[in-house]
Amino acid sequence: MVDTTLKTRQRSGLMLALLAFAQFVVAVDYNIVFVALPDIGDALGFTAQSLQWVISAYAVAFGGFLLFGGRLVDRLGARRIFVLGLSLFGLACLLGGFAQNPAVLITARAVQGLGAALLSPATLTLINTRFTEGPPRNKALAVWGACGSGGLAAGALLGGVLTQAWGWEWVLFILVPLALLAAVLAPVVLASDPRSATQQGSFDAAGALLATLGSSLLVLGLVSGPETGWGSLRGAGSIAVGVALLAALTFVESKVRSPLVPLRLFRNRSLVTAILIILVFQSALGGAYYIFTNYLQGVLSYEALEAGLAFVPLTVISMAASLKLAGVLLAKWGPRATLFLGMLTNGAGMIVLAVPMATGTSFWALVPGLVIWGVGGGVTFPAMFACAASGVAPQEAGAASALATAAQQIGGAAGLALLVAVATAGLSTGSGAASAVADTADGLRTAMWIGGAASVLGGLFAFTLNKPATAQQEGSVELSQERNEGSSLVP
Repeated sequence: MVDTTLKTRQRSGLMLALLAFAQFVVAVDYNIVFVALPDIGDALGFTAQSLQWVISAYAVAFGGFLLFGGRLVDRLGARRIFVLGLSLFGLACLLGGFAQNPAVLITARAVQGLGAALLSPATLTLINTRFTEGPPRNKALAVWGACGSGGLAAGALLGGVLTQAWGWEWVLFILVPLALLAAVLAPVVLASDPRSATQQGSFDAAGALLATLGSSLLVLGLVSGPETGWGSLRGAGSIAVGVALLAALTFVESKVRSPLVPLRLFRNRSLVTAILIILVFQSALGGAYYIFTNYLQGVLSYEALEAGLAFVPLTVISMAASLKLAGVLLAKWGPRATLFLGMLTNGAGMIVLAVPMATGTSFWALVPGLVIWGVGGGVTFPAMFACAASGVAPQEAGAASALATAAQQIGGAAGLALLVAVATAGLSTGSGAASAVADTADGLRTAMWIGGAASVLGGLFAFTLNKPATAQQEGSVELSQERNEGSSLVP
């Protein structure tokens, strides 16, 4: 019995390590390309306007295919899609590293996004279905979230080191062995998909088409707005058409027998609350990472490696908070109080960080804000995904995970677009260099303030959750259940 228990724990540990490693790989990719963009533009002949598509192609494909990927997980099994997503991701990185022109690189980045859109819901589904709801799942999500935070920092550091040492191609090549190694290990470490996890029957082709086009156009409009103008066809036009297609999706899903996105999921209060909080949290986070990076390099004149190192305190604190605090608070206080406290602390940290953001600021003046921000983010991230998985049936875990991750991607795109618009609103083209740097610092500081305030206000969504039952209430429920069971035995 002891040997069996030990083997079960070891297998669970290996499974969690693999799933956390997959999250680490995706998180590394989030930051690793940013610092290489100038070199990529010079090497492949991108224009100043087209260079942003190295980022946008990935974001559009990732956000656009998430709902489709989530339903594939439910239909074909999480392990199969996990392996497929990692394989596509790794091979696309290899293609991108060998690119000799912009078209090939943009295509490779879009395929990378498709791979991530399959991988992310598969990873979350494996955590949510193979770890029991409660402390085991909360611990798994804490490790998963901590590895995501670690990946963000590693991406910034690796991007600077690899670009300076061997060239921009290596920010993509480095991900190839990581992704393919995880894909090879998956069939060994992960048990086969249970038969109940793979459903037979018709596939909602109309829903898949509407979801993919609608989500892609919505993300396209959000990432294009700052470049082409919010009133442009690619900006406002894409957003309007995307919203219309997603509205049509809700009508189609109410009529088909096996919908891509079962509308009954939206009757799950925990999932809906988690989606709202994820939207706000990621809007603040996605924009703030970009804002802080630009402040370090554009105002304080940090080199790429120095900017990456500046994120280390934020990342270390965030990882520690995920591993040590999130699970404890969820067990003691429940998701309602934990999410509110996490969002409040996250926003407060961003506001504290914004206060000293000016020209000539010492890095040590920024550390208090980074520490507070890291604690808030580390607590919030696993808590909101634990909330999203609460009460979801195993056969719909992929769709629920995709909805949560789609909220993450859309929130990140929207937050980046809006906060960049705020940061650049007061810039003038005719001012001198010193004045331009001061104006840039003012704009970035204002954007960070707004992101922090949005996070604080977003925490109020946590109060839409039911209050956790007290020990006395739980005892009363158990006593009532025992009485009912006893009375049912009386003839």
